[in-house]
Amino acid sequence: MIGKRILYVSSDLFPFSSKNPISLSVLKATKFMQSIGNDVRIFMPRFGVINERKHQLHEVIRLSGMNLIINDIDQPLLIKVASIPDARLQVYFIDNEEYFKRKSIYEDENGHFFNDNDERTLFFTKGVLETVKKLNWKPDIIHIYGWMTSFIPLYMKNYYKNDPLYQNSKIIVSIYNKPFKGYLNKDIIKKIKDDGIKTKKLKLLENPNYFNLIKLCIYFSDAIMKGDISFPKEIEDFIEINKLLVLKYYPVEEIETVYEKFYKKTVLEQIN
Repeated sequence: MIGKRILYVSSDLFPFSSKNPISLSVLKATKFMQSIGNDVRIFMPRFGVINERKHQLHEVIRLSGMNLIINDIDQPLLIKVASIPDARLQVYFIDNEEYFKRKSIYEDENGHFFNDNDERTLFFTKGVLETVKKLNWKPDIIHIYGWMTSFIPLYMKNYYKNDPLYQNSKIIVSIYNKPFKGYLNKDIIKKIKDDGIKTKKLKLLENPNYFNLIKLCIYFSDAIMKGDISFPKEIEDFIEINKLLVLKYYPVEEIETVYEKFYKKTVLEQIN
């Protein structure tokens, strides 16, 4: 499989974040897919814990400057870029003073889940999809990792459903059995509906915990990759009832050729 445009969107990517299953999987997959001849782009949040000087982040003026409306408030979007060492891979960082300047990721110093994590997730979602449009770069595959990417399938299949840039893109989500502690803001459904999204599946967010967020994400995705061996029965049952396409768990060391085969045979050729 060569010559495809593959967009990776992740909450984690080594070396910009710590070593963990997500950050290492994204690193390995992106390097391999580029090495065999695909056009790869990567997006992640510019969390305040990322050292801009160390990783040589710099702002892309031509992509920055948009305002995204989140909960009826205009929020300015900043786009920064850096490169992965030892690879010709450019990483785009979604930044905003209100949502990503703080020196922590999802919780405050007392371990409390940020009350605006829902808005941070919405901003990241719209920031990625609007920036890709501004790049005029039409992805064949969008592969997402981490719960902060979970609204991307919802928005692509609803908010951007008539956008020619995304109409033929296939969405793959890698899911993990690592729930966050807490809940998204109880007003999340209203904030999504403010964007004109009216799907009945938003009912899942009446109890906006991690696993209901994952259900919403996988429902609107074209395929699922399991990043862990086991998941709660509610997730397995949801996958079975909705007849969702799933790739079983593989360790990080084996994902290169497995991903290529899954992308090619299942996602690009078999999904209509």
